[in-house]
Amino acid sequence: MHRFFFLISVLILLSSLGTAVADSPWEPIPGLDESTNPDDVVVAYETTADKSRLFRKETISFGGAGDVDATLTLDPETTFQTVDGFGAAITGSTAFNLYKMPENARRSLLEETFSPTRGLGYSFVRTSIGCSDFSLSEFSLCDEPGIENFALSSEDKEYVIPALKEILAINPELKIMASPWTCPPWMKVDNLKDLKPYPRWTSGQLNPQYYDDYATYFVRYLESMRDEGVPIYAITMQNEPLNRGNSASLFMTWQEQKEFVKVLGPKLRDAGLETLIIAFDHNFNYDSNKPECRDQFGYPLHIYEDAEAAQFLAGAAYHAYGGNKEEMKRVHDARPDKDLWFTEQSIGDWGYSFGGDLTWFMREVGIGVMNYGCKGIVVWNFLLDDQKGPNRPGGCQSCYGAVNLSTTDFKSAERYSHFYEIGHFSKVAAPGAKRVQLVQDGAAEGLYACAFANPDGSLSLVALNDANSPRSIKVKSGDREFVATLQKKGTRSFKWKASK
Repeated sequence: MHRFFFLISVLILLSSLGTAVADSPWEPIPGLDESTNPDDVVVAYETTADKSRLFRKETISFGGAGDVDATLTLDPETTFQTVDGFGAAITGSTAFNLYKMPENARRSLLEETFSPTRGLGYSFVRTSIGCSDFSLSEFSLCDEPGIENFALSSEDKEYVIPALKEILAINPELKIMASPWTCPPWMKVDNLKDLKPYPRWTSGQLNPQYYDDYATYFVRYLESMRDEGVPIYAITMQNEPLNRGNSASLFMTWQEQKEFVKVLGPKLRDAGLETLIIAFDHNFNYDSNKPECRDQFGYPLHIYEDAEAAQFLAGAAYHAYGGNKEEMKRVHDARPDKDLWFTEQSIGDWGYSFGGDLTWFMREVGIGVMNYGCKGIVVWNFLLDDQKGPNRPGGCQSCYGAVNLSTTDFKSAERYSHFYEIGHFSKVAAPGAKRVQLVQDGAAEGLYACAFANPDGSLSLVALNDANSPRSIKVKSGDREFVATLQKKGTRSFKWKASK
């Protein structure tokens, strides 16, 4: 009898332990809480390609002597673009996965990622208007013909909006960008010459007959999200407008965006909406290797030539699946009055390695695009499961999230390179920061860096050492300087209070 009660007691204990483990918090990166930072030191965070350091925190004293490979001097009086923020996409799949997690674990993950003081301070996200290739099904927000049938989807109401509201509660400064993958299929035609109806999710073009209805569609989306407590900071008119092949897609040339924004802009203005309208939202090379895209090179610059259209555009957005960052510099130099954003890059089964992506991304996207005038960087899915989903047939079947969630317990997860890369910017460059002049003295192969002045008066530097040996740098600003080491194939972020 005693043995029986002992076994029952053990089973009850194991059951309670199992419940505790299943609902235990996400284990955050140590040292993110800024309240523990000493006042008169430099706080540094480092990640290396070999994973020996994963956002490892250290403090560095001012001063220091000895030979260095390069000196980096900040000039906070010479400023460039204002930072909107850094983050990842909250797709339908990401939001669905978040609500598969135990509440404590989800809360801990979101705190670690989005809290400006206790976490990484992600401050910029992207979501879809209607479905994307990372949604639970194909849908628009007006599947039945007639704009009077507009309504937010069940996926928005059950997953995306609750996730965005939970993040906004953690970081009220969060900026949200929204992009459609397709218009409602009943608005599509096969081409702009024949104008035959093309009621399919993939490909097709927007029938000019429905420009007014589609502009109203955007207005109703923005108003509906605002009424739900989710303000949308910016929209793009079409995700990847030169990509016909996604699971949900719409082909939209610069000629079409030029005419459509002349309808969309006044609609937003008349509705009292201050949401930014952003052009393009696709690759650096404009998919110009495709015959039908050969006249699309320089896409946003063509639209800017039309003053009526240009007045409604805040700037242009880019992805890095084709071409290189030099195109962003070219566009910025041609039209410095228009802003730039980087809005998508994924990692996946196409030769991914943590270290390879860390150095490539920080060089070619992170530091690279910020030094060319970019206001913010958003990578693709924030959270996918370990089956790379949920995803849609015809879309990406091999993408990883910045975080990949175990389908065994929906709590265990692996942080991928994108998670740390974005964190190296968001932790030290707050929304409203200004990029500042940075002058390098000394040739140090593989050294890349950008610098910022934050609204709170602090300064920051993000640096990459892409060489196969460590680099020693001296960082100077005003009467303050410090010496730091960058490990081989590693990136390091620094933040410190400016001198008085």
